[in-house]
Amino acid sequence: MNIRPYAAELLGTFLLALLVHLSIGAGFPVPTPVIAGLTLGLLVYMLGGISGAHVNPAVTIGLLSIGKISWSEAVRYIAAQLLGGSLALMFGKALLGAPLALTAGNSIMILVAEALGAAILVLGVSSVVHGKAPHDASGLTIGTSLALGAMAASVQANGVVNPAVALGIGSLSAAYIIGPIVGGVIAAQLYQALSKHAA
Repeated sequence: MNIRPYAAELLGTFLLALLVHLSIGAGFPVPTPVIAGLTLGLLVYMLGGISGAHVNPAVTIGLLSIGKISWSEAVRYIAAQLLGGSLALMFGKALLGAPLALTAGNSIMILVAEALGAAILVLGVSSVVHGKAPHDASGLTIGTSLALGAMAASVQANGVVNPAVALGIGSLSAAYIIGPIVGGVIAAQLYQALSKHAA
């Protein structure tokens, strides 16, 4: 078994979750959704050729729902992503000296906001997967989609749109798990339907 894609998913998710964690805890001058978008865009260019740079269970499950990844691969990807998020939580706490002061609410509005944010992200991912976005602009497309999705979700939630990152910043609840997955699946299905129609 080639472990490189799973190692890439672990590394990528760790870096994304850690930078989001540090951005929140250290009060970076750049807004956290922008930090997340820049990080994901860079990861797409760095790791996309190895694993696709999902670094998000909602992206993996969305792509699974349209047959772009197998069940066995998806399970391994998600395990690697959750491990990366867990390591980011530990490193973030160690670097900052304390856990983040975040409340992981569990309301229907948080779920809806996280679903909306993840849907925006997965629409961007889908445009790359279906070859509708220029290959050279894949990182820009996906990074921008995450930044905008996180901003949209921030209206009612913590704007995480990624269960592994939610784990990595200590903002984990059913809404932060289910919301992004539902949004990711809906967006992947919708984009595939639109892409087939356009073809």
